[in-house]
Amino acid sequence: MDNFPNLKKPSHLIATLFGVGKLPFGPGTWGSFATLGIWLISSSSIQNSFSLLFIILTASIVICHFATKGLVEKDQKSIVVDEFAGMWLALFISSKISTFNIESVEAINLAIITFILFRFFDILKPFPISYIDKNLKNGFGIVLDDLIAGIAAGFLTIALYSFL
Repeated sequence: MDNFPNLKKPSHLIATLFGVGKLPFGPGTWGSFATLGIWLISSSSIQNSFSLLFIILTASIVICHFATKGLVEKDQKSIVVDEFAGMWLALFISSKISTFNIESVEAINLAIITFILFRFFDILKPFPISYIDKNLKNGFGIVLDDLIAGIAAGFLTIALYSFL
């Protein structure tokens, strides 16, 4: 398939987060930043919804599967729905630190720290993230490396918060 992404295809449109993945200079960072923005403007009931988290994770895998059908290079740079899933998971985990008000400066600072740590793990891909990124070339693998980066970022945010 030569013309990836074709934003007229629903799987491509969603996989690129409605075109965010086509932005130049680090589409994964743009996708993570868009997720951060959605997280910060959403209500705490949405942020704390385990059901929504499950839907996001499952839908991301399915979307990546369909978006990459017929592609030689499965993990296209413009696919950023995996960053959305991983970043949402990281924010979901790190938001469990305390019961502070979600609109507080503290909550925003923690979300920004989580964003930075998620990008760190997603870009540098330490083991086992690098192993999954290199060896699982399907919809599940495309998302799984970001989920592990999200888990690492979420728990490291908690550790840093506890330490400070």
